[in-house]
Amino acid sequence: MRYHDTVHSESYPQSYYAATANQHSNYPRLAGNKTVDICIVGGGFTGVAAALELAERNYQVCLLEAHKIGWGASGRNGGQLIRGIGHGTEPFRPIIGQAGIDAIWQMGTEGVEIIKQRVSKYQIDCDLKWGYFDAATKPRHLRQLADYYQESIKHGYSAPLQWIGKADLKSVINTNCYLGGLVDIGSGHLHPLNLCLGEAKAAHQLGVEIYEKSPVTAIEPGVKPTVKTPYGQIQAKSVVVGCNAYLGQLLPQLAGKVLPAGSYIIASEPLPASLAQQLLPQDMAVSDQRVALDYFRLSADKRLLFGGLCHYSGQHPHNIIQALRPNMLKVFPQLSEVSIDYQWGGYIGIGANRMPQLGTLDQNIYYAQAYSGHGLNATHMMGRLIAEAISGQLERFDVFAKIKHITFPGGPLLRSPILALGMLYYRFKDCF
Repeated sequence: MRYHDTVHSESYPQSYYAATANQHSNYPRLAGNKTVDICIVGGGFTGVAAALELAERNYQVCLLEAHKIGWGASGRNGGQLIRGIGHGTEPFRPIIGQAGIDAIWQMGTEGVEIIKQRVSKYQIDCDLKWGYFDAATKPRHLRQLADYYQESIKHGYSAPLQWIGKADLKSVINTNCYLGGLVDIGSGHLHPLNLCLGEAKAAHQLGVEIYEKSPVTAIEPGVKPTVKTPYGQIQAKSVVVGCNAYLGQLLPQLAGKVLPAGSYIIASEPLPASLAQQLLPQDMAVSDQRVALDYFRLSADKRLLFGGLCHYSGQHPHNIIQALRPNMLKVFPQLSEVSIDYQWGGYIGIGANRMPQLGTLDQNIYYAQAYSGHGLNATHMMGRLIAEAISGQLERFDVFAKIKHITFPGGPLLRSPILALGMLYYRFKDCF
């Protein structure tokens, strides 16, 4: 039985992903002072994706990670590669217009394509598989998915979409929990830690200097900002900050705009092939439409990875298995005798309007954060947009930079409890 480690660990928290990583990062700690074109803070998908994009554009890049590459949500998430960015574009029409809405829809597909091409180009072994199912538990969810289907067609989405009714549900998932939903063959699932490690390796081979166990203590702005660690400092023409839920108070002007929210996963023992086939006949990733959603998929070795329990209190469950197993059994009572081999969790970054936050501070400090549970795709798109902006191409970057983001109320101590209370209202709505 494995459990997650504390947030201060310099090794990986114990998880199924850490146990099955096909390589191990062993980058040195920063020592001394350096000068580069770009310094990136954070070795998750945002930082690694930006590093690779910039290295491909021949910039001299240095990346600093406080723990290990992929240590945070990038190496612990559900592994669901889902197209789309944000949780709806219509509220932002007055700010970005129809052209901005169209651009975000297009980029929601491009983010997936970046990963697809990168896995192929750099031969990254991360168990990438296509097929994803949006599951509806309420008639309201069916209506929302029907609207989403129409919008996807309107915006020219080319991957196959298939509407699944109650009668055909068991061709996708063998459960009585859902009313139907939408199959998307252009989305899928993968091993996120292996993807992050593979991309970091590719960036390193292109010349990116990567330093692990090198926490950034301060960023001093200026014509050439200085990034400080306990072991040395980096001076750069531009800085990219991709810390997301683990930003802390490094940049106080951003800290209140992203809220760390807990999210958790359990992994079963390997299932017999016949049982795995019975549960998910097409081996698709699945997510439902509730605020406190369930999401799950099969791993390459046929374990069921079942996640959820997203909450905003800032407190981890005492026992993730005890908290999540009942939810798993509601969906798959067939697993009542199956053992759970792994349990883990950590923080994801939530923004108030559920649209990723992208922008600049002091003109040459770039940031991206607050993916609100849809980061696998969006981080890669934000990494590309940051590289475009640093290269002088601001058109797509500015679509996101125009969107304003509020600071959560309550200050560092009360922010999470206040939001947790507010989310009870939305969970109540999910009952109807």
